[in-house]
Amino acid sequence: MFGFTEEQFAWFGMTFGLGAFMLYMVFIILNLARESKAGRFGTFVLLLGLGLGLVGFLAKGVIKFFLSGIE
Repeated sequence: MFGFTEEQFAWFGMTFGLGAFMLYMVFIILNLARESKAGRFGTFVLLLGLGLGLVGFLAKGVIKFFLSGIE
């Protein structure tokens, strides 16, 4: 597709596409906090609770990089 191999297309989607999706999820969480008038502590709790999955996903990649290198 567009002269790219399947591997190149998958790499692009996993790096840039997933990164953009994660940033969009942070935007949704912050918008939810603003619309609900959560305050600073409420925003922190929302980011901690809903963003913990994002942190875990990023941590998995970092741990994999340091233990075995990029595969």
